[in-house]
Amino acid sequence: MHQTVQNLVNIQENINSNLSNQKNQKLPKIIAVSKTFGMDKILPLIEYGHLDYGENKVQEAIEKWSELKLSNNDIKLHLIGGLQTNKVKLAVQLFDYIHSVDSEKLAKKISDEQQKQKKKVRVFIQVNIGNESQKFGVDKLLVPELCAYCKTLDLEVVGLMCIPPFNEPSEIFFKEMSELNKKLNLEELSMGMSSDYLNAIKNSATYVRIGSNIFGERN
Repeated sequence: MHQTVQNLVNIQENINSNLSNQKNQKLPKIIAVSKTFGMDKILPLIEYGHLDYGENKVQEAIEKWSELKLSNNDIKLHLIGGLQTNKVKLAVQLFDYIHSVDSEKLAKKISDEQQKQKKKVRVFIQVNIGNESQKFGVDKLLVPELCAYCKTLDLEVVGLMCIPPFNEPSEIFFKEMSELNKKLNLEELSMGMSSDYLNAIKNSATYVRIGSNIFGERN
């Protein structure tokens, strides 16, 4: 078994054993964050049957995934990095999910592009849950307003997404995100990475974004 596949299996087992005592929680999906990694590391996962992959940059994703997506319709690509409005057209063409909607301007651009391309993308609203000036994301107090605006544009908002502050315990932020997601009656919740995915799952994450624990450390 290829190392990346073995790593993924270990994570799945880890999640299963941690969920066994949590009633009624659905199994979260693992987004294998493949940014900066080549197809030599990714193809074994595709052959194993893993379907969800995350990329940070539109251009890199186009180069890596365009052909593969044509030949494997079941692969779901998630844009998890910030999205500039000038890249929206390409993002809508390639990605199935965009996790980084954080402004009305971006939401409008995605909506316009969807209509032009006659293609639906599922979106997450990215929340700046730690109020960090250097991070993308909408202020948590403005989330209901942005969510309502997206619905007027016929955008399919499936849930919220966050990246909590690195230097503080993630648990408090995950709990807050979970409560906000429930208030808005959203089904999906995208949070948790290699270092804290079990905490995220404890707080109802339905998508976890795992890179280094699957692919190894980035150069």
